[in-house]
Amino acid sequence: MVTSLSKLLDNTSAGSRPKALLVLEDGSVYEGFSCAAEGEVFGEVCFNTSLEGYLEIISDPSYAGQIITMTYPLIGNYGLFHEIEQADRPYAAGFIVSELCEEPSNWQNEGKLSTFIMTHHIPCLYGVDTRAITRAIRSQGVMKGVIVPETMEESAIKELFDTPLETQLVRRVTTREIKHMGDGRFHVAVMDYGAKANILRELVNSDCRLTIFPAETKAEEVLAVNPDGIFLSNGPGDPKDVPYIVEEVKKMIGKKPIFGICLGLQMLGLALGGKSRKLTFGHRGANHPVKDIRTGRVYITSQNHGYVIDEASLPDDVVITHRNLHDNTLEGFEVPSKKIMCVQYHPEASPGPTDNLYLFTQFVKMMEEN
Repeated sequence: MVTSLSKLLDNTSAGSRPKALLVLEDGSVYEGFSCAAEGEVFGEVCFNTSLEGYLEIISDPSYAGQIITMTYPLIGNYGLFHEIEQADRPYAAGFIVSELCEEPSNWQNEGKLSTFIMTHHIPCLYGVDTRAITRAIRSQGVMKGVIVPETMEESAIKELFDTPLETQLVRRVTTREIKHMGDGRFHVAVMDYGAKANILRELVNSDCRLTIFPAETKAEEVLAVNPDGIFLSNGPGDPKDVPYIVEEVKKMIGKKPIFGICLGLQMLGLALGGKSRKLTFGHRGANHPVKDIRTGRVYITSQNHGYVIDEASLPDDVVITHRNLHDNTLEGFEVPSKKIMCVQYHPEASPGPTDNLYLFTQFVKMMEEN
């Protein structure tokens, strides 16, 4: 339900479930119930259209600082399966669902989603009209929002909107120390900007052994381990907020084969002299059609990004390989002379279709031929 903030605050009613509000930057208010963390949370409100995969979504480090609205009406119906979590803990600012299932059914179930939410103190609003929220974001774009108790004073809510959105999100999600994973034939240096666990697993499954570096590691230190290739991971935020990372990527280009996914593509795009721009409401879901320009084949992909590289801003030696069929935005490119390949979407899925795992094989082949 959408109504005025003043009316909701004046009509507080007692109940067994604590009521809470989502207030958007445009002044619209959505009433629901609170699960887990008390108090208020502030972030950028976005939506995800996946029909399943809520655990992978809420644990994806790329959602740091964001309040995720799930468009599918029933969330939590198959419970938890901890092996598919994408990070050591969730970094999302908040979670919004229409119906939060409290009686999950799945032979692999290890608990209720509400338990996970409360354990990790994730502010969660449920029993809310997620269709109305999605329509607002689609028409006006992603915007600031707050989840607050319904008893919070209107003046205090307005003060929250004076808080600037966090810009150094990569620093929050990256590893704090160098780590190692796998024992495969190809040594890959992973630049961890918020890497999903399944990306690392797929690299290991592709016969790679990984040295995982903190995001701000100098290029000289990375190249000193003499990797067969370099992987630039996904991550949260605006790529223009981390120019110090772009500078290090510039130093790596041409030295070793490089594969980038999501934010990794954006880092490469900026390092090559391209420009990025923000999408109105982003691409977030597990059902986005992407065309491989070289073969004409269309893949259904998993996506989570709010920024894209402007194709026209890239230099002439860049070869466009993939394009989004919803809005014709750039989804992948190569630079054969510099041994660069990258995609904006998530070939590792989690959640979503696994049709695009062939890209990991292509990366291995590029290292093998180098």
